[in-house]
Amino acid sequence: MKGRQSERAELERLLDGVRAGMSGVLVLRGNAGIGKTTLLDHAVRSASALRVTRLAGVEAEQELGFAAVHRLLLPFLDRRADLPGPQLAALETAFGMKSGTAPDRFLVGLAVLTLLAGAARRQPLLVVCDDAQWLDRESLDVLAFVGRRLHADGIALLFALRDEPDAAAGLAGLPELAIPGLADTDARALLAEHADPTTDLLLRDRIIAEAAGNPLALRELARGAGSLRPSAAGRPLPVSRGLETRFLERVRQLPALARRAVLTAAADATGDRDLVRRALHRQVPSTPDEIDAAFEEAERADVLVPGPDVTDLLFRHPLIRSAVYTGAGRAERRAAHAALADVTDPLADPGRHAWHLASAADGPDVRVADALHACAERAKDNGGYLARAAFLHRAAELTEDTATGAARLLEACAAALMGGAPHRAEELLTQMAPAPEPFAAHVDRLRGLVHLMVGKEGAVGLLHNAALALASCDPQGSRDALLEAVDAAMVVPRIGPGTSMARVARTALDLRDRRTGPPQHSADPADLLLEGHARLAAVGHTEAAPVLRAALTAMRAPGAEHGGAVRWSLLGMLAAIETWDINALSECGQRYADAARSHGALRMLQIASHANATAEVFRGDLATAQLHFAEFKDVADATGADSRLSHPTDAMLHGWRGDETATLAAVRAQQELYPERPGGVPAQLVRAANVVLRLGQGLYAEAQAAAAPVLDDPPPHGGGLVLPGLVEAAVRNHDTGTAQRALDRLTERAEACATPWALGLLARSRAVMAAGAEADALFRDAAAHLDPTPLGTEKAHTHLLHGEWLRRRRRRGDARVHLRAAHEAFTRMGATAFAERARLELRATGEHPRRRNTPAPADLTPQETRIARMAADGATNQEIATHLFLSASTVEYHLAKVFRKLGVTSRRSLRTALPG
Repeated sequence: MKGRQSERAELERLLDGVRAGMSGVLVLRGNAGIGKTTLLDHAVRSASALRVTRLAGVEAEQELGFAAVHRLLLPFLDRRADLPGPQLAALETAFGMKSGTAPDRFLVGLAVLTLLAGAARRQPLLVVCDDAQWLDRESLDVLAFVGRRLHADGIALLFALRDEPDAAAGLAGLPELAIPGLADTDARALLAEHADPTTDLLLRDRIIAEAAGNPLALRELARGAGSLRPSAAGRPLPVSRGLETRFLERVRQLPALARRAVLTAAADATGDRDLVRRALHRQVPSTPDEIDAAFEEAERADVLVPGPDVTDLLFRHPLIRSAVYTGAGRAERRAAHAALADVTDPLADPGRHAWHLASAADGPDVRVADALHACAERAKDNGGYLARAAFLHRAAELTEDTATGAARLLEACAAALMGGAPHRAEELLTQMAPAPEPFAAHVDRLRGLVHLMVGKEGAVGLLHNAALALASCDPQGSRDALLEAVDAAMVVPRIGPGTSMARVARTALDLRDRRTGPPQHSADPADLLLEGHARLAAVGHTEAAPVLRAALTAMRAPGAEHGGAVRWSLLGMLAAIETWDINALSECGQRYADAARSHGALRMLQIASHANATAEVFRGDLATAQLHFAEFKDVADATGADSRLSHPTDAMLHGWRGDETATLAAVRAQQELYPERPGGVPAQLVRAANVVLRLGQGLYAEAQAAAAPVLDDPPPHGGGLVLPGLVEAAVRNHDTGTAQRALDRLTERAEACATPWALGLLARSRAVMAAGAEADALFRDAAAHLDPTPLGTEKAHTHLLHGEWLRRRRRRGDARVHLRAAHEAFTRMGATAFAERARLELRATGEHPRRRNTPAPADLTPQETRIARMAADGATNQEIATHLFLSASTVEYHLAKVFRKLGVTSRRSLRTALPG
């Protein structure tokens, strides 16, 4: 602990906060031996009044899904009946305690959070996780999710992590504390405590230099340097090949049985002394006394240490376990695993039993490969996709038949993708180069999905080529690959050379006609979405709109949100925007959000939350839109998404609010991430926000410049959002040619869709270009279409434009009616730039409205507002917690703050105290 004052203070602040009822998470990151475990031990010793539970990642257990979190929760599982039903089912299915639908790992994470928070209500809790880089990926994702959701739960979560590239990437974004090497003074003080007093001074200097501030290296070097003669100071030190070599040399000095005992313990992940004892007896028949003596020899050599329980078997340092295992010969390791397989119950622990069998295998083994494949199927049922990938990969290695092995490797890659590990999937795909002919198309498809997930160009082209290759042998796979290609083309910033959205669309239509022949249509939402979006990109809105409407009807059918339509929900939400169907957008957003919450499907919840936010922007309820955007960001952060991509997605909200700083920040974020002109729907949303901002400010040249690319380089999706604004801006800039081109494009789309929203925008845009009585009639026509809809922003904008037109015709009295309505609506919704534009127009009519400031909010955060609204509607703390993926303790904490801010003392008072 020398030289660790600041690190100790940081840990003690964290623990003090937990004692006060708050929570915290900290990742200690540093090199092996730098002192992370020692700091964790210090935290445990300092955790007075806290219940402590410890966990350590083990290399041998990395491939067993949810294994680490299962070990962590063993002391708490007796209270699992207190969990809400969906959480209980997810947790028990993940742990193999019951069969059921594979759970989403984030629903498992919510169950873990609820269980730990419940325990912390009885006694504050410290959870310590050492060697997090060796946790199985499912457990790491669950614990990272818990760490991101902690707030007021009385829980501290500490991770220790090696400072290596990509180590435990799932923990990215959590608070970190880098553990540096010791300063020279502290290093010399530590060396003085451990070195023989007779050690030569030059040799001490060499030790200090060689250890580079690493405390473990200092101790180990000091241990071996004391007996050296002074002349040895100029020779390479005994550990010049690394600490693990030093540890291995010490182990090799042990008697044979002790060496075998240590290796068997290193091959086992359970730390169960009795299990290792029985496995050791299988390898070397020995008496219990002889085996106990072997363990004692290892403890005297500082290789093993006594655990808190007599049944525990612990290594003094994780590096020792690593050194022992990697330093042993292959035959010795196989023998240890074979013995462990013999003493592991294949019924109670089939995964670990099969894994030991696989590690014991020397070459192809059909029996073991089949056992691994069976474990992979169980892992899929439990939601352990990365465990499934590991089992299938090892099964492929042990499979002699080439085709069967390739099929298993392909399944392993797909499982890795499902588990959110695209880099692992990419690594597996390299083992199939060149891919056997029957699998080449599937490899292309998976590689395309990998490229999409890691942000590489070429995803759309790979998926398109895979669809073509699969068309004759796997029509369903071909269709899904095309849907994936369309989905990718919508979201990637650049499609890349060699393909385009139009090409993908033409292929989709050709293959559909080849399968069914025109003009038959499927009732499957996926088929309809593919055909509709393909027609949109290849032909236009006239042919696409009827199919997209049918797709939206299918997506709103009873139970559709729990079926296959979920997978393509983004395409459905975009179909609603492309057809200007506010009701479909609102209903799908709400229904699919509710379904996502019930399944714990946070990535689907992101899509639905964004759809709900967008719908509320168009409705003019910007405050509620902010809450949905806050949920979108919150969910993105909880899943570890890149905030540079997720956080600017509320640009439309800022544009309508007239917030120039926030809107232009989103524009700059796009430009910084993608210096070339980006494509995809995210870029179109940012462009639309910029157009709205500039229209509100009356900066028509800037608005036209922002919108113009939709004419010169028309995007396949999202361009319709700016066409009415482009007409308005071009007319104000006296550019009738551009205005007419934009109106022609808008006319084709709006007449094809024929929704009140579309027809209202079309009539309004025609009015902006018209003159005399025709314009007045068109404005009234626009209002007639829009008034029955919930489209608050569009109705207010129409009033503004109509009022401005009337004022310019010196019809001041009529103008005031519309301008007053616009001013009041924009002020009420908080659209400050448009409200000011309406106010100035009113002044020009002779009326002098005062600037109306939106009533000051109660200073509630979006999270507090969401909680308060649900509480006002009668939801319990646990129901709110489940809905928002929080703990009930955190909900209770936020509600207490809401009560203070609003000056109320009961839930019944919330309904009247909350604004709106």
